[in-house]
Amino acid sequence: MQLRTLASTLAACAILAFSGSAPAQMAYGAPISLEQAKRAMAAAEAEARKNNWPVAIAIVDPGGYLVLFQRIDNTQFSSAQVAQDKAWSAVGFRRPTKAFQDGVAGGGAGMRLLNLRGASLLDGGLPIVADGKIIGGIGVSGVQGHEDAQIAKAGADTIK
Repeated sequence: MQLRTLASTLAACAILAFSGSAPAQMAYGAPISLEQAKRAMAAAEAEARKNNWPVAIAIVDPGGYLVLFQRIDNTQFSSAQVAQDKAWSAVGFRRPTKAFQDGVAGGGAGMRLLNLRGASLLDGGLPIVADGKIIGGIGVSGVQGHEDAQIAKAGADTIK
């Protein structure tokens, strides 16, 4: 009986820790404009090129629909879909995809995240926020997860 209580308590703590890791309650705003997406894309591309990282970059609106996409020369073709998945996941679940990666890496109750349909478990996807509302998402794929995230952050940070 004590083991069951302990397991339930640990699971509840893990879920609370995960849900507190990002602005899940943040509202959606008006969709990112094409001009905003172009600015975010330019900043993300500049960060990637500065580091000589071949990546795919996807920007979606609050509904998860693609607004802008590009793939730098010599990027592995599979990164095209992975970048879109990361952007969709960031906007759909209203949190950076790193929250999922960290949750799964923690094991235990975090393994339940594997059941979330459409959740990308890889770092590199961020919500794009303006005036405290999510207006889109950006996903990057092609290098290490923390490098993808660095590029995504450069793009997302251009929107305020």
